[in-house]
Amino acid sequence: MDSLAPAIVTLPQAGPLQAINEEAIGIKGFLETSFVDWPGKVASVLFLSGCNFRCPFCHNHSLVENPDGHEDIPLPYIMARLADLEGWVDGVCISGGEPRLAVKLDTNGSRPRLMQSLVEQGLVDCVAMDIKAPLDEMSYAAAAGVAVDLDAIQQSISLLKQGKIEYYFRTTVVPALHKGEDLLHIAHHLSGSSSLTLFSPADPLDQRLKGTSPYPEEWLQEMQERIASILHQ
Repeated sequence: MDSLAPAIVTLPQAGPLQAINEEAIGIKGFLETSFVDWPGKVASVLFLSGCNFRCPFCHNHSLVENPDGHEDIPLPYIMARLADLEGWVDGVCISGGEPRLAVKLDTNGSRPRLMQSLVEQGLVDCVAMDIKAPLDEMSYAAAAGVAVDLDAIQQSISLLKQGKIEYYFRTTVVPALHKGEDLLHIAHHLSGSSSLTLFSPADPLDQRLKGTSPYPEEWLQEMQERIASILHQ
């Protein structure tokens, strides 16, 4: 999921997960252990319903288009399982804990004020932000599936680049939407950032993309190396 969780608020000495309003936001998925969602950490992953984007390559589209088709997972159950996993799981990824667990937030960057509030209040330890396309209106709208406030996206980028919190940028790459020059353009825009990681979509929302072949791994690796050289100039 790409959406931020708007019902997360401060709850002293309780951790951000205990501040989730279950009635406002359904927790539709709970992956107890993941080795890929937070680089270098073993993480549990919560999947929330709803998103304000409609990215054609979204692989969590059932949570966007049919959230009622997934049962809500009770927060007390999740908290109990996280307590059992303490010492094994390093943190929790909230994608679209316990006080001593770290929290990683996956976001599309469309709500910079909320992100800033979470960072300033110490409610998240890491943010992974999706950069959908070069920051022009047509490219971004095509990749996000909706018109996007690019000023908000830029504010979120600027906030993360301040380095107050661990962060990652990432882009899901689709041949129909992204060319090599687009990825290099994104890299130049993010110059000085810690990283930009490229991904190929798994189970895209748009049926027209299901039969298309992704870029070869060798091409993605070459682009990844070129991007790294740009970011670290």
